[in-house]
Amino acid sequence: MTGRQADRRVGWHGPPLQKTFGYAMLGGDDRQAQQPLVTAAPGGFPMSGRDITYHRFRFPADRDGGRADGLRAGPDGLTPDGDAGRVTHTDPHSGTTAEYAAGTWTSPVTPVGFAVTELVPSWTADTPPGCWLRVELRGWADGTATTGWYELGHWAADDSAVHRASVPGQEDDRARVAADTLRLTGATVTAWQVRVTLLRRLDAPADPVLRTVGVVASTDPATTADASTADASTAKAGVGDGGAWGRVLDVPRYAQRLHASGETRWGGGGDSWCSPTCVSMVLDYWGAGPTPDRYAWVAPPGPRPQVVHAARHCYDHAFGGPGNWPFNTAYAATHGVDAFVTRLRSLAEAERFVAAGIPLIVSAAFTPGQVPGLDYDTRGHLIVLVGFTADGNPVLNDPYAPDDERVRRTVPRAPFESAWQAGSGGIAYVLRPESTPLPPPPAQANW
Repeated sequence: MTGRQADRRVGWHGPPLQKTFGYAMLGGDDRQAQQPLVTAAPGGFPMSGRDITYHRFRFPADRDGGRADGLRAGPDGLTPDGDAGRVTHTDPHSGTTAEYAAGTWTSPVTPVGFAVTELVPSWTADTPPGCWLRVELRGWADGTATTGWYELGHWAADDSAVHRASVPGQEDDRARVAADTLRLTGATVTAWQVRVTLLRRLDAPADPVLRTVGVVASTDPATTADASTADASTAKAGVGDGGAWGRVLDVPRYAQRLHASGETRWGGGGDSWCSPTCVSMVLDYWGAGPTPDRYAWVAPPGPRPQVVHAARHCYDHAFGGPGNWPFNTAYAATHGVDAFVTRLRSLAEAERFVAAGIPLIVSAAFTPGQVPGLDYDTRGHLIVLVGFTADGNPVLNDPYAPDDERVRRTVPRAPFESAWQAGSGGIAYVLRPESTPLPPPPAQANW
């Protein structure tokens, strides 16, 4: 289970898993504890007029829309140039100190049109051996920065330069960082900036490349249901299955619990590997999973070595699990697909992706009996939404199964939608080849 994962089943006493709401559950996801319960309207649409926006910058096209210091535009994105500065960094997880060439891109101030409660970044990049990147966010309102800069991750595709990690201990009277999520607690924020620093060890043979960076900004789900909020949500999300009902995508079925033994270093395996297992399913659906030479180091290979590969390369060394949301999408993007994290308001929005042939990885939290068909307890779990029945009920690939045959499950629409919205605020990983178009976004675009 794990998904911010961690399996966070109540009663789990193993190593820290993943988080469910912005961060893994270190013995209880404080992120999720603050999240209000979402009630579902008849038909399963959440009664919430939620504000959610997603905006992404693509490089090299958007380089000059922000400020580039020590970075040049290459054919595939931004990369350090001859004016890159020099910084010395000690990795707190390995103790290794090295000098790096460093260049930074700072986005323009990006207004969202509402008071934000959470910001979640995600990015796609290449970090050859000896290279890594740092992602930071800050909030704005009324033309003024209302928070300082907060670090949302030190990321690399491998561990040759730094150990990929979130940055704990960032909290003040304005905001706090919950692993991969910036939670606004005291500041008014109606706009955001993102800053990405690319770092290359001086002896590294190749440069890092930043291809995209984006941020999803959102308010919390509503706690009350009334006609006006339901109507507002419907207007933003759109209604109707658009060809999704009765469609089930042929996503392969992988059970995370097959990994309870064998290679379990990155978060404990088994119960805590729901997120990398889901990412592996969707990458293989697109025919984009790692080739055998990339996971030849997995010995013994176990039931599915590509899941071990994903767990290792999604692992957050500060959090202690592989459930960091943007680390999972960044990993997926190293396999040639486009990938990002966003939030959706409802299953009505999710239907647009299924109709377009795009499965979604979603994060939910629930107790036994809350979602019939998912009869276990989790405070944060990643599941692949692969389709809908003819009458609109979700069809899932749930990795928390004892074997592959029992991964496929069908659940009632309204309870599952509530568990997703209340458990993570509607978090979704979107993975797809660039050749597969995204569905048209709603008026208030969240993809």
